[in-house]
Amino acid sequence: MPFPAAIAVLFRRVEAATLIVILVIGAALWAFVALAAEMLEGDLHAFDQAVLLALRTPGDTANPIGGRGLEIAMRDITALGGVTVLTLITALVLIFLILQRQRATAMFLGVAILGGQMLSHLMKSSFSRPRPDLVPHGVDVATASFPSGHSMMAAVTYLTLAVILARAEKKTSIRAFYIVTAAFIAILVGISRVYLGVHWPSDVLAGWSLGAAWALTVWIVARMMARRGQIEPDRQG
Repeated sequence: MPFPAAIAVLFRRVEAATLIVILVIGAALWAFVALAAEMLEGDLHAFDQAVLLALRTPGDTANPIGGRGLEIAMRDITALGGVTVLTLITALVLIFLILQRQRATAMFLGVAILGGQMLSHLMKSSFSRPRPDLVPHGVDVATASFPSGHSMMAAVTYLTLAVILARAEKKTSIRAFYIVTAAFIAILVGISRVYLGVHWPSDVLAGWSLGAAWALTVWIVARMMARRGQIEPDRQG
């Protein structure tokens, strides 16, 4: 079969939604690679510094804008991307899936979340970017800065949980609610990391990009496995 004809057959077999997701994954990975390259060359320093200082009271880098109340709120929000909260939420969803007799899906979800966590650690150790020293840190940190682990794992965990739960939901509006809520939480977590001075903005952008790419890849793999009967089928109505 000629190459153009083979491509046409492939496009007919793949759903439009899947093609769109593949394109989004490619764009997210491109964004991560571009950010990593710019970061290594030092071209993001001016941008990172400007955003970080914009979130501080002029003349006092130790005082974030918005007052004490907003600072406390941001500390609460940043905990949503921490290991303890993410592990607890993942465990609860796994239990829910098991009670729903979706054991294969539960196992797949557990592997997907653990895989995302391993990828996050691998990226951090590969780049070893120092944490910002421009402003005081609002919370304690111990690991490298690029990409933001909280931002990436919030995107990985919440978006992955959302796409898995959405598979078991018939109503499109509820499916959309899952995805939008997950994305909103991941965005808030990333913003909180910059606000608290523990990450450069580019760290967060990279974490979001890689985390979203991982979660969307999980969605595609889940659809493929469901069609082969390896996990429970999608209940889209």
